[in-house]
Amino acid sequence: MTGREDPYPRYARLREISPIVRAQDGALVVTGYGDCQTVVRDGRLAHMPPDMLAFVGFPDWRARPALMQLFTSMLTLNPPDHTRLRRLVSSAFTARRVVALRPAVERVVGELLDAMALKAADGAVDFVAEFAFPLPIAIIGELLGVPAADRAGLQGLVNDWTQVLEVLTPEVLEKADPAAAQIREYLAGLLAERRKEPRDDLLSALAQAQAADDRLTDDEVLSNAALLFAAGFETTTNLLANGLVALLDRPGALAAAGQRPEPAVEELLRYDSPVQLVSRVVVEDVEVAGRTVEAGERIVAYLGAGNRDPERFDAPDELRLDRENNAPLSFGGGIHYCLGAPLARLEAHVAFPALAARFPHLALGEGVRRRDSLSLKGFTALPVQLGSAVSSSRR
Repeated sequence: MTGREDPYPRYARLREISPIVRAQDGALVVTGYGDCQTVVRDGRLAHMPPDMLAFVGFPDWRARPALMQLFTSMLTLNPPDHTRLRRLVSSAFTARRVVALRPAVERVVGELLDAMALKAADGAVDFVAEFAFPLPIAIIGELLGVPAADRAGLQGLVNDWTQVLEVLTPEVLEKADPAAAQIREYLAGLLAERRKEPRDDLLSALAQAQAADDRLTDDEVLSNAALLFAAGFETTTNLLANGLVALLDRPGALAAAGQRPEPAVEELLRYDSPVQLVSRVVVEDVEVAGRTVEAGERIVAYLGAGNRDPERFDAPDELRLDRENNAPLSFGGGIHYCLGAPLARLEAHVAFPALAARFPHLALGEGVRRRDSLSLKGFTALPVQLGSAVSSSRR
């Protein structure tokens, strides 16, 4: 667990050993910024084809709801299917639609800050449970068109389903399969409603995109809607929690982030990335880290390590909220660059200034619990003391 709490010294040690090393499971690991860029951008490296699940013990993956729903989504598909689906979803997930969500983000942030202030009368408040988790859930629900009353019920199901991203075992699938099936059943019902009565939401837009292109199947619509809902809060929750811890560890940093949130958020993404690694399979011989890697090899790019590469960033272990020429790897790159990155940034741009203005004396409390994960870095509990506060977030 120690290495997961603070993996950065270990990343630095790996870079000292070699720019590319072989892990115990046979995968090649890269930790340099440029090499990580190659892994996420070069078309000669791809996601593992789903049929390869047979070689890790799941030849029936198409009959497993958790795997079927994941491996028919953009997250794991390769071209040409990925290209087709990404284009269709992107046509619905537009910049205009994201920008239009800003008033909703500001409203939800204000409501959550008010609720935190009320609960603080009893002592510390869990920032993850009361803010970092419900904010992106509310916003992605708003974007997709999931009614507010239904969002909380989907949270636990999404958590059970997405465990397959961390560990793929029969035990994990015992929870993940029924959870994925329930998510699909719910979204199928909602999609049917939107076909009858379209609204100004993403699910209605996907239904309209399907009507215009009969290659988009129901399974693809539902798999990608489920993916967007899950991804819509996972990364943002970790960004908000990791970012707050980094800011509260340094006097005056929260106030500084509130004054210039755009460069501050980029630095927080770089400093403690919500996503620490991605994995690819080499489909055509490619040069990585100065050596030829043959087709069939698996490569893991440690994005968190690349974000701390001293050859790319001056004083990479320092948090510099005004860092220039900043380009963190945290949202990946290439054709799989995170579609929800603008939404995650919007939420952080609104959240940190609001936190700084409402709770200028915010401090970490006791009982912090980190997430036990290699690929996703964050917290499961983050108690904070609010201190004296402005009376209302909507003053």
